Amino acid sequence: MIVISTDKKKLNVPFIQNFLKDIYWAAGRTIDEVQITIDSSICFGIYLNDVQIGFARVITDYVVFAYLMDVFIDKEYRGNGYSSILIAAMMKEPVLKEVKIWRLATSDAHFLYEKFGFKALAHPEKMMEKIIG
Repeated sequence: MIVISTDKKKLNVPFIQNFLKDIYWAAGRTIDEVQITIDSSICFGIYLNDVQIGFARVITDYVVFAYLMDVFIDKEYRGNGYSSILIAAMMKEPVLKEVKIWRLATSDAHFLYEKFGFKALAHPEKMMEKIIG
């Protein structure tokens, strides 16, 4: 049985860090850094028969803006629609229902997010960033 939970106490932080430390968008993230990101975000664990198989988190102000981050399903469980179940739960989360603008960055999963209404930025030339490190 698949369960999505926002209970941070249920999260398997070593499992999350083990995945993130090797993925292109979070390479090298330490367990302490992962814990800080969890503490500072709304987190979603996805569990199959009480075993965590994936994760995602949202940073938000709860009204204007939300940024979707660190979305993954463990390699062993991909191809079963679990990422769609996870994203759908995030989009329906009651505390996020007032958010007007959702953003994310992806290099390889546009097809997934497009199913939930995400599109390329209309005016990417207006976006700016500062990367440290």
